[in-house]
Amino acid sequence: MNIFIYALIFWILAWAFNEWYVRLNIRLALFQQLRNILVPVLFGAALLALWEGATRGFNVPTILLPPPSMIWERIISSAHILWADFRQTFMKAALIGFILGCGSGFLVAIAVDRSPFLQKGLLPIGNFVSALPIIGVAPIMVMWFGFDWPSKAAVVIIMTFFPMLVNTVSGLAASGSMERDLMRTYASSYWQTLFKLRLPAAAPFIFNALKINSTLAMIGAIVAEFFGTPIVGMGFRISTEVGRMNVDMVWAEIAVAALAGSVFYGVIVLIERAVTFWHPSVRNRATV
Repeated sequence: MNIFIYALIFWILAWAFNEWYVRLNIRLALFQQLRNILVPVLFGAALLALWEGATRGFNVPTILLPPPSMIWERIISSAHILWADFRQTFMKAALIGFILGCGSGFLVAIAVDRSPFLQKGLLPIGNFVSALPIIGVAPIMVMWFGFDWPSKAAVVIIMTFFPMLVNTVSGLAASGSMERDLMRTYASSYWQTLFKLRLPAAAPFIFNALKINSTLAMIGAIVAEFFGTPIVGMGFRISTEVGRMNVDMVWAEIAVAALAGSVFYGVIVLIERAVTFWHPSVRNRATV
């Protein structure tokens, strides 16, 4: 019980420090960057300490909720298994499906923008398909493409295609009428207007779709592995280890998946800031 009290005290102190730290009004850019890193790190450490103290202080059965230290030991001892699962799920199924799904969605959005028929006919179908449950689509993809990673990539393609399509179509319509009139005054062709005006204006919408799809890709690949896969992969490992009651291994896979998804999302955010530095939302974040 003492360990829980110590963990609770640490959590309260960390919370109080964060409340004080975020209220400091210092206009230095370095201080702002340091605060953006330190506050979530300290908050996460406090939650982990509270988790550790609660599970050990109240003797929670590890089959229900293992402490973070036990999960960390499993990550260290099973690093080679976790790496093989990571390569199978993220580097093959999720990443390839993400690239193909977002790329094809972007290209089809350009075609939809050129064709009023596709705009009226394809977008309603896209809304219908995007609402299909993944647990219904995944077994079909396994039957079509086999048990290896291509069937999981196919599920990811389906999940990421329509968010990119809808966001890109909306972004292409975001440019102002005055700017389009100016391009027509210069006798610009469709493709000149597209590349010099409409795509830059659509960039925030496109990156929103990429950020959404970065999380959908991991979810789709892991869930798809529940319905048939070789003896490797995060979804396979989670479903297998749950049956064996190795809950610490399940949480280790969850931790790796969460870390991979967060890093993937962060990389897209960094690319967005570099590409859309001119956008007001990015400029406002830089000057805060």
